[in-house]
Amino acid sequence: MAERVAQSMAAARGLTGIIFSSAATSREEIGNGMDRRAQLALQQAGYRADGHRARQITVDDIEHADLVIGMEPLHLDIMRRMVPDADNLALMTDFDPEAIPGSGIDDPWWGPADKFGDTLEQIERAVAGLLATSLE
Repeated sequence: MAERVAQSMAAARGLTGIIFSSAATSREEIGNGMDRRAQLALQQAGYRADGHRARQITVDDIEHADLVIGMEPLHLDIMRRMVPDADNLALMTDFDPEAIPGSGIDDPWWGPADKFGDTLEQIERAVAGLLATSLE
């Protein structure tokens, strides 16, 4: 979801040359498409939801990206174990002015479909903050 929100918001602001890419820290969903509930939440909000396939993040991804954002503190822990000296890691909620510091984006996976809309709102706030920060 965050990849699609970031792509859309960056394009709307005329920001070019930024590559947003989604990657998992686990192997559970590798190769699978986007969750139908996530697709629905994105589509209802006017975002693209097609063509996504889950892939796992690599050491190369972390070492060569300007910024790698984890959705939950656990994601940062996993990436720090992969690349202990990485200085380009951040938590998505670091960019959300309404988030509790150190919290993560709520994972709606185990909840009802409407929780995906709540998660989308968190992502939208964080991506807006991220893009504002990158423009400073």
